[in-house]
Amino acid sequence: MRAAVVEEFGPPESLRVLEVGEPTVAPGTVLVEVAAAGVNFPDVLVVAGNYQILPPRPFIPGKEVAGTVRAVGDGVTGLSVGDRVVAQVEHGGYAELVVVPAGQVVPLPDGVPETEAAVVGLAALTAHIALRRRARLEPGETVLVTGAGGGVGAAGVQLAKAWGATVLAVARDEERAAIAAAQGADHVLVAGGTLRDDVRRLTDGRGADVVLETVGGDVFAQALRATAWEGRLVVIGFASGEVPVVKAGHLLVKNVGVLGLQVSDYRDREPQTVQDALIELLALRAEGRLSVPVAHTYPLDEAGTALADVQRGGLAGRVVLTCRPPTSTTPEGGDPS
Repeated sequence: MRAAVVEEFGPPESLRVLEVGEPTVAPGTVLVEVAAAGVNFPDVLVVAGNYQILPPRPFIPGKEVAGTVRAVGDGVTGLSVGDRVVAQVEHGGYAELVVVPAGQVVPLPDGVPETEAAVVGLAALTAHIALRRRARLEPGETVLVTGAGGGVGAAGVQLAKAWGATVLAVARDEERAAIAAAQGADHVLVAGGTLRDDVRRLTDGRGADVVLETVGGDVFAQALRATAWEGRLVVIGFASGEVPVVKAGHLLVKNVGVLGLQVSDYRDREPQTVQDALIELLALRAEGRLSVPVAHTYPLDEAGTALADVQRGGLAGRVVLTCRPPTSTTPEGGDPS
């Protein structure tokens, strides 16, 4: 099979697409023929050797896929050859075939294209767990989303609105602000030195009950100051490249909670939590209540170019690798090969 392989850590262009041996299904696992693989900023970090979890080289990157079940291992129930599915993996997604533990595979509803399904997972799953599990969002609360023009931010805006929150979205420029507005944010702000004052003005002086923080650096510091009494700030990432230092005095004065989120921990420790979240997200997409815009699709051979696009940023949607012609309806069954 063909796969994009990290032989040495480096820039996106260092990825090479090679012929490698096909993986073999094992007990408790599912072999998925990959139709589409999501391209995410964490993949850029993995390829560069800067991510918190790095497999031994050589390895195949890619954390989320959509495709068709090719084979099922002993002990697997509820999945059959020919089923359309979505799967979350730590690595291995940039390939024509990938073996996935059955607990990390979810059936794909009819009508949801695989190119979209491949990017529902990581970003929207992160936003889902950040809001529901970590922040314990309640209807009627105010949510501040930084980096709202990116994948996690855009999903966070939509989910918070779907669950009854008032949403304040922060974007780095006017172009990204337009993306955030299109996701349904109640108010959209451009990042700058007045963030705390802007949030206070829009919340009658209270501040934000929940903050989804994806940027780091000065944006983190401003967002923390914009948090309400007993507010919860969830640290999701550092898109600015600057890991912030928390001033504990702010936490003490306002009884603020700063919470971390490493979403793959839930995949490994609580696979049912991730399955339930993915099922809900796919249902929201099938109902038209969750939008997953795809900005660009690339063939597997151009995986390095796709990653470079994500690294540069500024895209009005997600980036997807296609490994075979995608379908949008359930196959009738049988071996898809």
